[in-house]
Amino acid sequence: MNGRPDSLEPSDHLDPRLTWRPAGPAELDGWAALIARTAAVERPVWFERREDLAQLLESRNNPVAGNSILGFDGEGIPRAYSRITKNPTGDKAIGFGCVDPAWQGSGIGTGLLGWLEARTRQRFAEDGLAAPRLRLYMEEQHTHQAALFRGRGYRIVRYYNEMHRPLSHAFPEPVLDDGLELVCFEPGLHEAVRLAHNEAFRNHWGSEPRDEEAWGFVVNDPLARPDLSAVVIEKAGGRVAGYQLASHDAESAADRGFKEGYTDLLGVRREFRGRGIAQALLADAMRRFAAAGMDKASLDVDSENPTGALALYTKLGYVTVNRSMAWDKEL
Repeated sequence: MNGRPDSLEPSDHLDPRLTWRPAGPAELDGWAALIARTAAVERPVWFERREDLAQLLESRNNPVAGNSILGFDGEGIPRAYSRITKNPTGDKAIGFGCVDPAWQGSGIGTGLLGWLEARTRQRFAEDGLAAPRLRLYMEEQHTHQAALFRGRGYRIVRYYNEMHRPLSHAFPEPVLDDGLELVCFEPGLHEAVRLAHNEAFRNHWGSEPRDEEAWGFVVNDPLARPDLSAVVIEKAGGRVAGYQLASHDAESAADRGFKEGYTDLLGVRREFRGRGIAQALLADAMRRFAAAGMDKASLDVDSENPTGALALYTKLGYVTVNRSMAWDKEL
């Protein structure tokens, strides 16, 4: 070892005051409790819960045992964690993590970033790829994270708008043309919608194709609500033209004081664009959300989305209420 930062093993960056080991089934409760403690102070819009973490343990592309780290204090309580995910052919890894509020400001977060960067280099080498890159996401309100990221050489590469639309207002009345039909999102459509999603988001900034495993995490997400989702199909050939996949977080509703139906994914295949499909799907979502007792429809959008999505959402009554950003570092 020659002492250069990029020659260090991931574990060389970790704070010796804590005992470190990968996450696993035995750590689920403590892992989830750490994230919840941090969220109680930092108040993010969304955070991982035990059900989400349990789902991660099933990943084959990103096995938690090799791509996560938990730090325990002398009493065996988790105080910090990080993990990365990366598609085998992807051009970036995505990092996650947090530090217990009682332990923040002591350098542990800087060490976790070092671990993430070192593990990212390893993953790119394992996949036979050059130019490793790590991406981190944060909400605009978390200025302490921004200072940490900037100090480690990260730069903002994208902004995202969280948008809400009150369901007490009148709903739009878009009409699909005769060649299209709106149907419920049933299990028999899962694969067809996956393929439509990959096609709709081909060459979209930051998007990578979803394989069967990644799509399984979408449709089997603990918060997924297929009853609040819908698909537009072409009557003649049965092709999926567009889709709206929704979720609802009951715990977040109790914390934020309102119930929201959240549009996780909205897409329209290129050859079907300009036929009012996105408007029809969002109008249908509003009706489904309202019927389920929701107060607001919500979604997130890339502020530089080239398809005109931001203008469409604004036209339909969505208003920006929060911003987040993506930070990148070339390693």
